[in-house]
Amino acid sequence: MSMTGLDKWYGYMKSHDRAALWDLLHPDAVFESPVVHTPQRGRDITFKYLSSAEKVLGGPGFAYVGEWRSATGAVLEFEKAIDGITINGVDIITFSDDGRITHFKVMVRPLKAINLLHRLMGEQLAMTQGDTGGARSQPPT
Repeated sequence: MSMTGLDKWYGYMKSHDRAALWDLLHPDAVFESPVVHTPQRGRDITFKYLSSAEKVLGGPGFAYVGEWRSATGAVLEFEKAIDGITINGVDIITFSDDGRITHFKVMVRPLKAINLLHRLMGEQLAMTQGDTGGARSQPPT
């Protein structure tokens, strides 16, 4: 697999450039959360979840500590401490032939970390309420 998509993902995590994230997402991207029962389908909702997660988890102290690649994607293990709780998880990312993200699944441990993320992500998503509707040709601001 060409790692162009993975390189762009790492670039987004460093730059926090929302336009770069938008461009990286396939229009039919699917996001799977550790706390939401059903897969979230489409670029708009996937963008909303990933940009919110970057605000909650990204920045100082966030680190990818492992990487495993396949022909169509990668598994990236991450760690971040928030409020004295060490969050350990994996991003399972699948890319299309053109390097765009088609599927993004997050798994997190331990239970304290899941509960913390559930609360923090809920708060972050509430701040962006109303930012999921309609097709877009560019990222929401």
